[in-house]
Amino acid sequence: MSPVGTIVLLSGPNLQLLGERQPEVYGTATLDDHVAAARAAAEALGYVLEHAQSDHEGDLVGAVHAARGRADALVVNAGALSHTSWSLHDALAAFDGVVVELHLSNPAAREPFRQVSVLAPVADGSLAGFGGLGYPLAVEAAVRLLAARG
Repeated sequence: MSPVGTIVLLSGPNLQLLGERQPEVYGTATLDDHVAAARAAAEALGYVLEHAQSDHEGDLVGAVHAARGRADALVVNAGALSHTSWSLHDALAAFDGVVVELHLSNPAAREPFRQVSVLAPVADGSLAGFGGLGYPLAVEAAVRLLAARG
């Protein structure tokens, strides 16, 4: 079966440390484990999943721009940039496809500075607090939203 489209998964700063950094908050699975789960979900639904990770805000903004007109959806786990990055907000606002914001933990139950996402207003939806299960759920949500758009 040929893929019907492309989903780009973006991972922000420090996510390459998953499995090592604060496992009591973020779990013991690595970023590679999460990407593999997202990729398997995308492929099962007929999509190709591409992944980019960067500790640099500008790289993530560039990845969003590179996805414009080429990718159908973005799944974005921007890490701490979710709470601070107006440049990523603006880039996502210029993306015509589906945008799903993703968090391993539940920011609403954490420190006050994590409780507000500057990305949420330009996302179609947010998934938070489901740990690693959030990755395939975010992919499925993106595909369902794409189908609803027709």
